[in-house]
Amino acid sequence: MPPKGRQTSRAVPAVWSPEAAYGLRNPAAPDADMPKGSVDKRAADSLFAHLADIRRAWTACPLELGERRALLLRFALDWPDVMIAARDGVTDRAVRYRVERGVGKLAAHLNGRDYVDGYDDIDHAA
Repeated sequence: MPPKGRQTSRAVPAVWSPEAAYGLRNPAAPDADMPKGSVDKRAADSLFAHLADIRRAWTACPLELGERRALLLRFALDWPDVMIAARDGVTDRAVRYRVERGVGKLAAHLNGRDYVDGYDDIDHAA
């Protein structure tokens, strides 16, 4: 199952740092204080497959330079919107738009769909 937008934004830091996977919580894992039980292999988590996919999507996805730079500065260097905006000479709102659009494009690429920007283009994409 391809990752959705939320999973994509969680996995983006792994593009630059393989160790980023160690900071991600497995939502399918039991709590640490719970007793060990049997494991259902059919319900296994696909986190590491998502991490491999996101690394390949970073090179193959058609992102604009501003989106690529905003994603890099946000997720690789953990810069806040204000710092990215000052560096690029744009507003912090523009930075949030670039990050949101970049994550959306990555998720659409991973899901094998065209990216739809806004509600006006939904009819054309369907």
